[in-house]
Amino acid sequence: MPEYNLRTILATFTKTNGKRRSIFNKAPIGGLGSPIVTLFFFSLPLISYGLLFNPYMFHILGIATAIVAYIVSMSLIMIIVFFITWKVKNDVVRAVSPSWEYYFPGIDFQLVISKGVSPYSDFYKYYAEIKDIKQSEEALHAQLLEAFAKMQEENKELLNAIQRDNNKN
Repeated sequence: MPEYNLRTILATFTKTNGKRRSIFNKAPIGGLGSPIVTLFFFSLPLISYGLLFNPYMFHILGIATAIVAYIVSMSLIMIIVFFITWKVKNDVVRAVSPSWEYYFPGIDFQLVISKGVSPYSDFYKYYAEIKDIKQSEEALHAQLLEAFAKMQEENKELLNAIQRDNNKN
């Protein structure tokens, strides 16, 4: 039996409308939700501004140094945002991969969530179509298996090329 049910797995990397999440939601599996992480990201520039341009620091640094320090801090903030997003994604993928493998053996989870071209690039389109239908977990699982079969059939050449490349390595 998998640790996470199918709806929980899908909630980590899809929005309620079935679209792709830019920041994975760790809340369904016991972490911080993506809205909280996004709010933290948006607060970082404001915090930096408040720290550098308050009357005390502004008097010490002066206008030119404060502006340069703000630009440097924004560069650091971009790096922090990248690494936190990367860490959240890796934690979610690591946590839900065993359950995903239970539901969809042989379907590479990384290829499904990939933003690039993959045999499963249309997953979000298929999921958006079936997610609103009130159905049991088993019926959702069956419809997703059908969708994966369609995607594999439509992208047979790409899937074969990926498998050949994996066999080389």
